[in-house]
Amino acid sequence: MQKNIFLLIFSLICVLSNAQESITNQLYDTYHTYKETALDKRRIKHHQLQPLLKRYEVNPKFHVEKVGESIEGRDLHLVSIGSGSEDIFLWSQMHGNEPTATQAIFDILNFLDAPEFKAEKQEILSKLKLHFLPMLNPDGAEVYQRRNALGIDINRDALRLQSPEGRALKRIRDSLDAKFGFNLHDQSTYYNAELTDKPATISYLATAFNYDKDINEVRSNAMKVIVYMNGIIQKYAPGQVGRYSDDFEPRAFGDNIAKWGTSLILIESGGYANDREKQEIRKLNYVSILSALYTIAQKSYVDIPIEDYEKIPRNDRKLFDLKIENATYELHGKDYIIDLGIHRQEVDLEGHEQFYYKSIVVDQGDLSTYFGYETFDASGHRIIPAKVYPRAINTNTRNMWNSEGSPFKSGYGYFKTDFLPPIAYTEMPGHFVANNFRVPKFVLQPGVNPTFFLEKEGRLTHAVINGFLIDFSQPIEKQNFGNGLIYR
Repeated sequence: MQKNIFLLIFSLICVLSNAQESITNQLYDTYHTYKETALDKRRIKHHQLQPLLKRYEVNPKFHVEKVGESIEGRDLHLVSIGSGSEDIFLWSQMHGNEPTATQAIFDILNFLDAPEFKAEKQEILSKLKLHFLPMLNPDGAEVYQRRNALGIDINRDALRLQSPEGRALKRIRDSLDAKFGFNLHDQSTYYNAELTDKPATISYLATAFNYDKDINEVRSNAMKVIVYMNGIIQKYAPGQVGRYSDDFEPRAFGDNIAKWGTSLILIESGGYANDREKQEIRKLNYVSILSALYTIAQKSYVDIPIEDYEKIPRNDRKLFDLKIENATYELHGKDYIIDLGIHRQEVDLEGHEQFYYKSIVVDQGDLSTYFGYETFDASGHRIIPAKVYPRAINTNTRNMWNSEGSPFKSGYGYFKTDFLPPIAYTEMPGHFVANNFRVPKFVLQPGVNPTFFLEKEGRLTHAVINGFLIDFSQPIEKQNFGNGLIYR
């Protein structure tokens, strides 16, 4: 008899697991149907959300409520759907320059409004009531910065509650007494899964509620759902999940919300190769959050062993945009073998809607324990300083970069021009300079802009312009080049 009961339970678990895996695959494959196309860039602003929110205000499936204002008077809205007995609270962008999950929330709302997946949505919405607060920090989003208009980090305001945004978050959490909370963030693209060359595309955390990092039922439930979500992400980004540090921060909302009785799941969106606007990561947020809501509704997470949570690799920070290995660098007449680690930093343009790159060398020496999104083994290559082209050129003459007699392929990385555009960058693979410009003495060290050439057996084979590697054997148009700079 006991054996039969065990087999029945095991069979039910297998059926549920297979059903959930099938749903996850369908969510991933049909994502394009529900993606909110009005939000296609990271630098989104409060005004872009308003027509989307108005669409849900007049939709009887949803309840949209103004729940507060930012310091500069921008409205905060809570979007709710579902009739279940358990409240789930999801909020995004409490840091203004962390927008990936805000986009994913509107993808999820589109999904919940669509006619497809009727049975699955019935399962979720009959058992749960979902509450979304997208863009908690609209003032920070307006200027694409972490902090709010008061200059404080809202995520360190859980005790003093000086910010109106933080007070709104606390009030909503308390009024809902939510079973689960999803605290949705972005993290640095330079985090990797510990001891691997894989970026931490998604990192999770079941936040601690005390310094001892005790595990009670509230925290263990968050751990179990995270284990489930990790399994989802592994299908689409194998090895690219990290576990965020669980050091207790007494001022943080996540830690306090866990203390107040909500199973808190922190999701951090990191980096993914060739996904500068984080649209693939946005998709992974969409799939994993919806899958998590489904397992919460079915309560299938309860039997997941929390020991598997500790098996998720910790976050580490050992990634570069470009890593150059084993290059020969001459200094004071002697040759040295060095590695270079380069970050391509984004500089916002006026209006904070577009940006350009201004790269720096962040480390050099033996970087054998570090990794790159792009790695080039420069063994046998010598680093050659870039020269200034002696004659003024037309800044629009792009063809010169691909021609065989191109001065660019002869080691010229700086180009004089009679007219410098009134901007700080150029889309051409080189730097434009004023006629009286002189290149500073070439010395590689952390903090300098990486612009030089690579020579092998007496022939230039590659250029590094503003931290972007250019292979002379390939057309410029087919390479991953961002921009050059303009020096006045």
